[in-house]
Amino acid sequence: MSTTISGSKNTNEEIEKIVKQTESGQHKIYPILKPGDWVGLKAGAIKSTLIGDEDSPKVVVGFGYDTPDNFIFLTHKHLETLDANKVLEEAFQNLEDYVTEFKFSEALENKVLTSSGLDFSSERILSPNHMLKAHQMLNSEELLVTIPRRTCMMVISRDAGEKLLSSFVHLHQNAWEDDSYGNAPIANMLFVIKEGSIVGTIPLDK
Repeated sequence: MSTTISGSKNTNEEIEKIVKQTESGQHKIYPILKPGDWVGLKAGAIKSTLIGDEDSPKVVVGFGYDTPDNFIFLTHKHLETLDANKVLEEAFQNLEDYVTEFKFSEALENKVLTSSGLDFSSERILSPNHMLKAHQMLNSEELLVTIPRRTCMMVISRDAGEKLLSSFVHLHQNAWEDDSYGNAPIANMLFVIKEGSIVGTIPLDK
C-alpha cells in the first residue's frame, strides 16, 4: 500500500468526506509508526512522540485513514473540524481490534516469535494485550522486540542467550537494510517490553 500525506493534496472537504465514509464503516483510522524524521511532520501531520522527545523524536505515531488507494494522514488543520480525543480513541481501538497472531520460528529453536506480513503488524507493539501474549508464549517477563519496517515484528526473550540474541539482531539488521519489499522504515533499535508495554529501547545505529 502506498502512502500519502494529507496537506495540500487533501483538502478539508476531502477529509470530511473520508470521515463520513469512516463513520459508515468504509474506512478506518489507525495509529501508524514512523521514524522521527518523517517528512509528514513538515506537512503538519499530527503525531505522538513514542521514542525520544519533542525536540528530537526517534519514533513517532501518526494517524491515518486506511483507504483503498493510500493512507491519508491527519494534520493539525484537519483537527480544527474534528474531535481529536474521539479520533485518537477510535484509532487505538481499531488497532486493538486488528487481528494479528504470533508464530514460533522453528529456525530459531522456537524461541523467537514472528508476527509479520499484515498492514499493521508493526503497530501492534502499541497493544499491551497483544504483547502480553508474547510474554506468555515465550514464558518471559522481559522481551526484546524489533519492528525495523512496517508490516514486520519479531520478539525474543531478553534472557534467550548470547547466540540466539546475536542471530536476532542479525535478522533485524537484514530487515532494516532490505528495502526490496518497499516497506517503510521505522526504527533501527530494539524495544524493551515489560508487562506488555514499552519500557525502553536499545539503539542499534552503527
